[in-house]
Amino acid sequence: MPSNRTLPRVAAAVTGSLVLTCALTACGAGSSAEGDKVVTVYSADGLKSDKGDGWYDKVFAEFTKKTGIEVKYVEGGSGEMVQRAVREKTNTQADVLVTLPPFIQQADGKGLLQAYKPQGSEQVNGANKAADGKWTSVVNNYFGFIHNKKELAAAPKTWEELLDPKYKGKLQYSTPGVAGDGTAVLIKAMHDFGGKEPAMEYLKKLQANNVGPSSSTSKLAPKTDKGELLVANGDVQMNFAQSKSMPNLGIWFPAKDGGRPTTFALPYAAGLLDKAPHAENGKKLIDFMLGEEAQKLVSGVGGGFPARTDVKPTDANAVELTKLMTGVEVFEPDWADIDTNLTAYVDAWKSATGS
Repeated sequence: MPSNRTLPRVAAAVTGSLVLTCALTACGAGSSAEGDKVVTVYSADGLKSDKGDGWYDKVFAEFTKKTGIEVKYVEGGSGEMVQRAVREKTNTQADVLVTLPPFIQQADGKGLLQAYKPQGSEQVNGANKAADGKWTSVVNNYFGFIHNKKELAAAPKTWEELLDPKYKGKLQYSTPGVAGDGTAVLIKAMHDFGGKEPAMEYLKKLQANNVGPSSSTSKLAPKTDKGELLVANGDVQMNFAQSKSMPNLGIWFPAKDGGRPTTFALPYAAGLLDKAPHAENGKKLIDFMLGEEAQKLVSGVGGGFPARTDVKPTDANAVELTKLMTGVEVFEPDWADIDTNLTAYVDAWKSATGS
């Protein structure tokens, strides 16, 4: 899986594999006509593999094979991709934005997205799409933590356990407000501890063990696999896929002391950018990603969960993922509140942790 959420990468998907790397000026579609056979995607990491065997790799290659439309791909952190699109708002370079909540809602609030209800979107749960069609989830996913199974045969069970001095310098989570999974740490802590103030009080204590900020979530997995870290944050889809080549990774879900382990959906949501230079091609790609053929590959290839409720995979990965989620309480965050108050929550975290 990608190991860097800090530096966006641009790659072109052609039939068979992702083989071309190009500069942003070359990949920008602003100088191209709508009729060009190209579509540019800005996306959070996790769905493309450096080995060329990720969900994006397979789906983009098949899309190009069937339509002749080349996929140009730019990758970074969720917040980073939104900010990039904001900077380019007067000269839009991308066609499709794929990012995690609450950043997809943030993109909508900044006027970056146009309404488009893709084929198959009626099979997506209401909580995983915008009512006005501004965005639709294409891969479902859940927030989680990872641990090194070699050094910690049994995963920690509670948030409180992570305050143990044995985790000092061996625990790290990605930066809230920059990384989607890092922002998810705040969301889950506020839910589990019952509000902003008790969550910040806990995270202030946890800072004694925290290695420090990281704009990249995916690069924490190799560190955890090697034992440089004992515990880090992540998400189920990305970490499950990474565990195929990182055998020491274990996925777990913290609980408040005396409570049940919890998580929440953190789907990859796709939206068509306003003034997309290749809007029709963007629509075709979103349709394709949400099509039954691509959705059936989500678990077996991507290690995630189909966004469509009518696609129910039975492959080995799907069985293992179902087992992993058994007994974990799934709550639904108040995304409207988070969208409105995200800056205040991140500022509170910075103040509490001295970050």
